Amino acid sequence: MEEGAIVHIDYDLFIADTGDLLETTRREVAEEHDQLEENKTYEPLIVTVGEGSLIEGFENHLKEAEVDTDYELDIPPEEAYGDRDANAVETFSMEKLAKEVGGNEVENLRVGGPVTVEGKQGIIQMFAAGRARVDFNRPLAGRTLHYDYRITKVVEDREEKVHTILKMNTRLEEGFEVEFDGDDVSITIPEFLGYDQNWGMAKFGIIRALHDNVGVGTIRFIEEHKKREVGELDEEHEHDHEGEHVHGEEE
Repeated sequence: MEEGAIVHIDYDLFIADTGDLLETTRREVAEEHDQLEENKTYEPLIVTVGEGSLIEGFENHLKEAEVDTDYELDIPPEEAYGDRDANAVETFSMEKLAKEVGGNEVENLRVGGPVTVEGKQGIIQMFAAGRARVDFNRPLAGRTLHYDYRITKVVEDREEKVHTILKMNTRLEEGFEVEFDGDDVSITIPEFLGYDQNWGMAKFGIIRALHDNVGVGTIRFIEEHKKREVGELDEEHEHDHEGEHVHGEEE
């Protein structure tokens, strides 16, 4: 698969040595492993090959993959989330934890639960003698991962590529209008998006992806704001778009 290709991928991710399912895009696999989430939408992951959004081992395998072909592969720690670092396990007094999480929250801490200390997020391994051992390694560090996957679609149509990139960067399924003039493209955004503080950040990623992976020329973003009565805009925004936000940077 060429770098820059926008593809849909169905995949199942397991811990290789235990067979425990970590993630899946397929409803039937979630059901089989008793991990079905009724409110979750199971659909293929959409990624740009070579973009670096996947772990190294998966990314490299995708570059050699073909559409509509089933693949199985094991990915060692060095091509996934790295080896475990013994120095990333630290011990703290309960007094220290109380200062970090707030005295009233100490009682809610538990073995296996998350905690943030000195700006680092870790997992509590043990409580003993008024102290706590915290593991700051990434949760999947040191684990070999197993993927079953299939590229179900390669996005070829130019306008569909634009809509797909918009969805990948905003998580919005619809609301954009796209119009080409030669290689130049005009994108009319949903009105409420102009008020989203994360839109400016998302727009930079969209611009880069459109230039790099679609080959467009000039990009124009169009905002249209109709005149509203006092208070009408806020009411409409709250009613029609409650819970809809452009996602910011993660992890």
